[in-house]
Amino acid sequence: MTQQHKVRWGILGPGTIARAFAGGLAHSQSGELVALGARNPDKPDYAEHFPGARVHNGYDALLADPEIDAVYIATPHPQHAQWAIKAAEAGKHVLCEKPMGLTAFEADAMFHAARKAGTFMGEAFMYRLHPMTEKIVDLVRSGEIGEVRAIKSSFGFAMPRFDPEHRMYANDLAGGGILDVGCYPVSMARLIAGAAAGKPFLEPETVSGVAHLGETGVDEWAAAVLKFPGGVLAEVSCSVSLAQDNVLRILGTKGRIEVADFWFATGHKGGTAIIDIVRPEGTHEPVEVSEAGWLYAFEAEAASRAILAGQTQFAWPGMSWDDTLCNLGVLDKWRRTAGLEYEIEKPSLRTRTLKGEALAVKVDKIGRTNVPGLPKPISRVALGFEDFRSFASAAILLDAFYEAGGNAFDTAFIYGKGITESLLGDWQASRGVRENIVVIGKGAHSPLTYPETIAKQLDISLEKLKTDYVDVYFMHRDNLDVPVGEFVDAMDAEVRRGRIRGPFGGSNWTRERFDEAVAYAQRTGRTAPAALSNNFSLAEMREPIWEGCIAAADKDWRKWFAEKGVTNFAWSSQGRGFFTEKAGRDKTDNEELVRVWYTEDNFARRDRAIAMAQRLGKKPIHVALAYCLYQSFPVIPLIGPRTLAELDDSLKAMDITLSPEEIAWLSEGIGHE
Repeated sequence: MTQQHKVRWGILGPGTIARAFAGGLAHSQSGELVALGARNPDKPDYAEHFPGARVHNGYDALLADPEIDAVYIATPHPQHAQWAIKAAEAGKHVLCEKPMGLTAFEADAMFHAARKAGTFMGEAFMYRLHPMTEKIVDLVRSGEIGEVRAIKSSFGFAMPRFDPEHRMYANDLAGGGILDVGCYPVSMARLIAGAAAGKPFLEPETVSGVAHLGETGVDEWAAAVLKFPGGVLAEVSCSVSLAQDNVLRILGTKGRIEVADFWFATGHKGGTAIIDIVRPEGTHEPVEVSEAGWLYAFEAEAASRAILAGQTQFAWPGMSWDDTLCNLGVLDKWRRTAGLEYEIEKPSLRTRTLKGEALAVKVDKIGRTNVPGLPKPISRVALGFEDFRSFASAAILLDAFYEAGGNAFDTAFIYGKGITESLLGDWQASRGVRENIVVIGKGAHSPLTYPETIAKQLDISLEKLKTDYVDVYFMHRDNLDVPVGEFVDAMDAEVRRGRIRGPFGGSNWTRERFDEAVAYAQRTGRTAPAALSNNFSLAEMREPIWEGCIAAADKDWRKWFAEKGVTNFAWSSQGRGFFTEKAGRDKTDNEELVRVWYTEDNFARRDRAIAMAQRLGKKPIHVALAYCLYQSFPVIPLIGPRTLAELDDSLKAMDITLSPEEIAWLSEGIGHE
């Protein structure tokens, strides 16, 4: 944006809340409304509510307008992520009406788009930028009511009548109270808990929520209890069909603060509000707050000033990115404990990416390779994921990996108690990509490491994966009390049934056991194991991460892999954080890191990775992943990013090419870089 005095705003979705923002923008100093994007551009009342604004036919047309610097997104909740991401990619700054997205995972994807574009993106909680909010925080911080012990807040109202088509009740519009109005008391409770602790905000340790789900499946009234570090408890409630008193109460050891309708502050067009301090004996000490400014003018001004200053997010007390992610994380937990998942978040309806597009490879950043025994090319790295508990959240990362050229997905019978397999199955079925991807399955984990377990668990896994075969299969552990031939027989039987259609083998098997299994297969005419899934990394484990784990990274293992031509699907290929800035000789807060990886040889390898990374303009963790990719035998590293930023960062390793000499230098310090 060229040097200018005012931000030129466009509004995407000219509904009721957009009118309020437009009024606030008109009473701000640093922004002006220029245009609207409307699905129905011929409505006659736009000129009345948005005077002087040009009206574009559709949202894409608004984003294509070169005279627009920033957009305010006022669409229904389910469309926030799609248009915020598109706006950032179009180079527009974004102020998005709350909630930022349906989940913290959606918001993270939105912020990731802004981070890559270098644009501003913020969540519009208008009360956060109002002076009255700062006054409440100041009273808490000054100790006016002593030490804060509890917070109680509600935002609830009764709709005049039940209407399943109204956005408050419509399931396809993510209606109900938690997302629409419950976000206010949650954000305030976190702000106050933070103020009491001397921080911008605080994340609760636990969230326990309940809700009444009405006939459309949305929460008509709901409540939750948040427990913060230090013992502060917050009781929050919301409703769309039940009137509540809507009073914020902050309870301290020397009294309490009460504020009615805190999000309304001093009124839409300014006015006076009362912050009531109530002492233990019942006396009232009202604090009067008068403000002539319009309620929505404060957020419009703060966003405009941030954009003009080149900032990418709000400064406190506005909602920073971390603040928004934390707030939505609480709402996610509230919904999860209350059993609320919208139909639009489920596989049958969420068949497209977060941007509303059909899934396809966009730019192949990963590349494909061939491994012995696998009839289709496989991406050079495989994606493992265990942190997701809903389809909508998992699909964001799965889609992004596929769009970057990834087609290999690592799962196991025990991951997430079966949830991971179900999520992958729902994803591949909803996207229609089963024949394009490589599914890596694992079963027979301790203590159920027996031949008969393989078929039984595969029955369950295939049902969850919504497929009749896996491409690659591993026994998750070995059981030395069972003759290896019995395991080979069991896996060979699944090959003959067509339920394993590529290489199989063992995860955490020794070389000796694997060789014995191959010899047995050759003797008996069975299909021989052809792959392992052992730890392999530039850093060598000095002791197992978990009981029964086997590392396969030392000289003897590398020689064996090269001689046998066995593919290793390498877990913990980046040393579980050993090559990040968090790992250092003087940093001992991570017990696992110290116990497993802290050796002088590993630190020497880390130092060499740091030196190479500096020369290449990369990070040591990128060099560590590239080390796995350029071995003299096939290695498919398993990576486990939890966010889009972590995925993009991991894929920077794909830009690195290493020679055999560089591999030897990194591993053994032989020769020169």
